[in-house]
Amino acid sequence: MSSLVEGLPARAERVIPGGVSSNVRLGAPRVFFQRGEGARLWDLDGREYVDYLLGQGPAFLGHAHPRVSAAVAEAARSGMVFGAQHPLEVEAAERFVAATGWPDTVRFGVSGTESVQAALRLARAATGRQRIVRFAGHYHGWLDNVLMDFANGGHGPASAGQPAGALADWLVVPFNDTEALTALFDRHGAEIAAVICEPMMCNAGAIPPRPGFLDLVRELTHRAGAVLVFDEVITGFRLALGGAARHFGVTPDLAVYGKALAGGWPVSAVAGRGDLMARFGTGEVNHSGTFNASVMAAAAIVATLDTLTSAPPYARIEDHGRRLMAGLAELGRRHGVPLRVQGLPVAFHVSFGPPRPVHDLAGLHALDLARYARFARTLAAHGVWVAGRGIWYVSAAHGEAELTDVLDRVDQALKHENDL
Repeated sequence: MSSLVEGLPARAERVIPGGVSSNVRLGAPRVFFQRGEGARLWDLDGREYVDYLLGQGPAFLGHAHPRVSAAVAEAARSGMVFGAQHPLEVEAAERFVAATGWPDTVRFGVSGTESVQAALRLARAATGRQRIVRFAGHYHGWLDNVLMDFANGGHGPASAGQPAGALADWLVVPFNDTEALTALFDRHGAEIAAVICEPMMCNAGAIPPRPGFLDLVRELTHRAGAVLVFDEVITGFRLALGGAARHFGVTPDLAVYGKALAGGWPVSAVAGRGDLMARFGTGEVNHSGTFNASVMAAAAIVATLDTLTSAPPYARIEDHGRRLMAGLAELGRRHGVPLRVQGLPVAFHVSFGPPRPVHDLAGLHALDLARYARFARTLAAHGVWVAGRGIWYVSAAHGEAELTDVLDRVDQALKHENDL
């Protein structure tokens, strides 16, 4: 261990609870990175990693993308937050609406969690109803009224200090279960303000919707006068330039975006139909934030969307992802390890278990997720940086060298796995 690293974990523990600033990082290998470039990271010892975590997804263009970094640095020279409007804010909104293709207007925020709150508030205001439908295992932020413990089928609070009553308005059904969803609307349709869903269950399991499932959600919400909200914090600008709405061909009423939107900068958005979004503009529905559409945020959005539209990386990313998924599956077979790979090339899930597809949270929990979490630590020791929960993200920066290196390193890690 270098002198730079020695003592740093203990220092972090003394001044940061758990030594980390997000509970998502608890239990991860205690690695301190000094820089990232493209699809690779370097720790304080100078050790290099191929990165398929991408900061939990935001680094869709790769780390320190030169166009985004330069645009943010240049814009910040003119100021950061004005407590008023600025031209880049309008330009970013115009770029956003044009790129996504379906919403009329957009409001920018800082985190996906807060933009989810704005969408839910707007849906309740528009319908005069309170109840919201969600799917077991879908993640919509860490605040009291959305964070839910889905372990062992539980639907209650997931944290000490979280009031159980904060979850009273939720109606929860399994993802991809058409019968359960239809029955729920038959019973409660007149009470439902909205359905919110990850159009592809990315945060846990990388589980795509079954054919026709999102169309059914769209039909049921329309028939009941409820609002359909897509939580595209992960899928937005990743599955396609127009996100999951374009990829799956189903248009929501509102959608929330983040992560890939701004090249790694902390930016989120809620977008949707003009008649709904207008309630923000009249002041009827409150949506506020000091740092919303800051100069840096707007510059990052413009530079990211200009990059994605001028030279779309999607075909190249999908090719890389398909070959990576196939290569990982082949390595599992070669080593006699039940390594399973599921999802889409831009975001997929790796775990241990039977090769059959998983369609919902119950199927995901039937896998040996604990074994994979341990294996992720082995991968880190071999220079592969991934999430312990199994999600792999592919970026525009991943190329042939990364594909060769990661498969070689996973090969070595699987040899170690067989020796355990």
